[in-house]
Amino acid sequence: MADGKPGVLADRELSDLFAEGAIKSQSALDPDQIQPASLDLRLAFDAYRIRASFLPGGSRSVADVLQAPGTELHRIELTPQGAVLETGCVYLVPLQESLRLPTGISGRANPKSSTGRIDVFTRVVTNRSKAFDDVPTGYSGPLWLEISPRTFPILVRPGDRLAQLRLRRGRSEETSEKTVSIDLDKPKGAPVGWRAKRHGGLIDLRGIGKHEVHEFWEPLYARSGRLILDPEEFYILASRETVKVAPGKAAEMAPIAPELGEFRAHYAGFFDPGFGTNEGGSRAVLEVRSRDVPFILEHGQPVAKLVYEPMASKPKALYGGKTSNYQGQGLKLSKHFAQPD
Repeated sequence: MADGKPGVLADRELSDLFAEGAIKSQSALDPDQIQPASLDLRLAFDAYRIRASFLPGGSRSVADVLQAPGTELHRIELTPQGAVLETGCVYLVPLQESLRLPTGISGRANPKSSTGRIDVFTRVVTNRSKAFDDVPTGYSGPLWLEISPRTFPILVRPGDRLAQLRLRRGRSEETSEKTVSIDLDKPKGAPVGWRAKRHGGLIDLRGIGKHEVHEFWEPLYARSGRLILDPEEFYILASRETVKVAPGKAAEMAPIAPELGEFRAHYAGFFDPGFGTNEGGSRAVLEVRSRDVPFILEHGQPVAKLVYEPMASKPKALYGGKTSNYQGQGLKLSKHFAQPD
């Protein structure tokens, strides 16, 4: 498996890694868990409320740090009925999947699109890690997910999928970039975005289409194509351009590009092969949070960068099938909400 064309591993190769024992799970895979260029990661059966986020460093396991005095505040059992993770708190949850990667295979994790769109901040942590969301080549051990709901409390259960893992062979030099700008020019009466309401209520991660938009979001309208972002408020906006990812490519949006402004433009950064190849194309939905100071956005202003890299092989399935929630999207909230007209 370590030998072959450099690039992001496709669904076929991810299935092979399961068959070879390089990826293991505590329970059978969900039918749609393997995506065209990534693997969804599932919560296990416990959550630990911790005092603060941490990285284990070069010599310790996550469990070592968790057991150190003063790290864990209390343990929460995740049951089929669900457990509430509160805003302003940091939780660490073991994942059902673990790894025993061959040398030459490394990984990177990201929140899933629906996770980012409800302002839930997640990061994958590994044993002896010095960086979040990075899985070093040849890593062998468990995976943990740090979860911090920023605006809405969430109801979670074992098996819920908040993050995804992309594996790659080697490092390809054949990368390219595309700048994405903001769309603040909508027909009269149409919102240019949504701002999250504070204290909007509980989001059940399995309540697909069950949450009323007006209870959680307020629409935003831009005069003359300008919008002022308030510090630490959370916004859903859309790109001016359509985004297309060819079948032989995968893309990632950089979460922070300081040279483009004092704001975070995207939490969930993976775009699978086939995204936006539908008729009419698909926009990138941007999860935006201004930092430190109010910031003026203007129509057409660059806000993020997409980095494209080659696939190591052709995916068996492309983004856009029955389980793809955001193909053909424009300005769209997460799948948890009854979508506005």
